[in-house]
Amino acid sequence: MSNQVIIFDTTLRDGEQALSASLTVKEKLKIAFALERLGVDIMEVGFPISSPGDFESVQTIAKEIKNSRVCALSRALPKDIDAAAQALKVADAFRIHTFISTSTIHVENKLKRGFEDVLEMGVNAVKYARQFTDDVEFSCEDAGRTPIDNLCRMVEEAIKAGATTVNIPDTVGYTIPSEFGGIIQTLFNRVPNIDKAVIAVHCHDDLGMSVANSITAVENGARQIECTMNGIGERAGNCSLEEVAMILATRQKKMGFTTNINPVEISRTSQLVSQICNMPIQSNKAIVGANAFSHSSGIHQDGVLKSQNTYEIITPESVGISTNKLNLTSRSGRHVIQHRMQELGYLDSDYDLDALYESFLELADRKGQVFDYDLEALMFFNQVAGEPEYYKLENIDVLSGSGKIATATVTMTIGDNNKITEAATGNGPIDAAYQCLLRISGLDINMDTYKISAKGEGKDALGQVDIVATYKDQRFHGLGLSTDIIESSARAMVHVMNHIHLAKAVADQKKQRHHSEP
Repeated sequence: MSNQVIIFDTTLRDGEQALSASLTVKEKLKIAFALERLGVDIMEVGFPISSPGDFESVQTIAKEIKNSRVCALSRALPKDIDAAAQALKVADAFRIHTFISTSTIHVENKLKRGFEDVLEMGVNAVKYARQFTDDVEFSCEDAGRTPIDNLCRMVEEAIKAGATTVNIPDTVGYTIPSEFGGIIQTLFNRVPNIDKAVIAVHCHDDLGMSVANSITAVENGARQIECTMNGIGERAGNCSLEEVAMILATRQKKMGFTTNINPVEISRTSQLVSQICNMPIQSNKAIVGANAFSHSSGIHQDGVLKSQNTYEIITPESVGISTNKLNLTSRSGRHVIQHRMQELGYLDSDYDLDALYESFLELADRKGQVFDYDLEALMFFNQVAGEPEYYKLENIDVLSGSGKIATATVTMTIGDNNKITEAATGNGPIDAAYQCLLRISGLDINMDTYKISAKGEGKDALGQVDIVATYKDQRFHGLGLSTDIIESSARAMVHVMNHIHLAKAVADQKKQRHHSEP
């Protein structure tokens, strides 16, 4: 049996479906490119039957990604498989992932069927998917709570029908490592044709054991781990890609397994996913958390200064975290910025140098000195907020203080050259600014969440505002970045407004196409 562990990333499918607001095609493509550079073997990028937007995202990513295999999810239904195949056919090679529930709880209460019916549906789905590709994955949903005899039958029949990968998910994060490892071991002992397929695992973190269960499964014969960047996903999340990758790399001599993951891309990919998905990384998160390589105890600090490996089993550099340097000012030229980004490990194609340099100069004039983390924050902001601007914030003035009614005056350009100024009062300076923006745009937007975070250190840190807002039952994520928190807040709302304008333009185009069809 091979010691190569296949890394199957489902950030853009299982991870994305748990977000507060859907990602745009451009945002998904940014993440897909980062995952490709990270070295994931397979990326599951959507559920094409679920919506036209998901179909378009899968198709776009399948067309662009060349070094990772692209996969799409389908239920064990012909129409789902047709949609997946149609979206994926633009790729040179692709995988269709079809699934059906197998636990008694799911079969009886969700599917309202008997196990024999479910077995037949699973087999037929695999056979149908094989008409489109020779790479078919079949999942036994809620395998962790499936009677072992039924699970063995399902796995055997799925492989016989043509499944090249069979996934054993702990869908609700219920099992403990010894139990889950025993399930995998039993399958290898009892399923006669198990050597004809790769056995995969997809573990959730409801009881905090997704990583432990995945590693135990590998020790018992599984050779594919399904995971997400930063562990994002349904409920408590999925198995964390960065954690399993670094466990297998750090303990390679003991465990003997390898992956194709390039560890130095971990930090950058983690930050990109966090920014685009509006999912903060907890400070004590293993591998990628802000405190993962910090030492507060005097004993620990003394030990690390004497020998780094006294308290660090992996180095920050090994996962792409470098020491911040204070070396950039408004006098720094475009080539210096480009060189610094190259030193940080970014390719020229990862960012728009003109947009980054313009943002850098504006920030340098305010702060005086710019750090590496500032550059990265600006780059991520430009990527997330880089859609064409129909609404453009030109100027904002606010009057506020103790005992005063907050008043804001905002000037904004709409379209090519329609400049409008509006004044309003509000319950604080940010609310006053928002009232101006809503009056100018005429959009009925409802705020769902508002969050402020610091990007950097000290009094000159960039303030990042993330908002989730609803317009006509659709949710949108807005991001604003500035040293001035009121300006950050206004930029986040303008970002939402531009998303809404783009969504309306797409809807209008679809209507026109529909009416023009014979």
